[in-house]
Amino acid sequence: MAIERTLVLIKPDGMQRHLAGLSIDRLENTHMDLVGAKIVTVTDKLAREHYALLEGVGPFKDRKLFEHLINFIKGEYHGDPRRRVLALVYKGEDAVKAIRAAVGVTNPEDASPETIRGAFGRICRKHGYYENVVHASGNLEEAEREIGLWFKPGEILE
Repeated sequence: MAIERTLVLIKPDGMQRHLAGLSIDRLENTHMDLVGAKIVTVTDKLAREHYALLEGVGPFKDRKLFEHLINFIKGEYHGDPRRRVLALVYKGEDAVKAIRAAVGVTNPEDASPETIRGAFGRICRKHGYYENVVHASGNLEEAEREIGLWFKPGEILE
């Protein structure tokens, strides 16, 4: 088993609904080590860098949907003028897989109730988007790329 690092973001919907602590509780139950944490205001540049791999792919071939994704992570829809995201780095054996299991699948309606998204996520039918509370890196390569975007050298304990 490999020691890995992975990124988790408590997204603006999770921050606005005060779900950071409950989400961290679920993440801590994975027994991974929390090695980095900070509150970030997401700029347009950071949002686009973070989601660069999705631009023009799958459902995000639709430019309007991609722009919606960018605006969502920037906190445009949640009434928090600080537009906060809590960025976390976890480390441990097979961290990506363990954290993804705790987070659950993207669609909250399909997520198991014991996962973060299953317990706290919802679908905003009025606006047509998921409020799924968290982002978690999908694989090891994405994790390392994303950690490099959200954290500067020296901000993570090794």
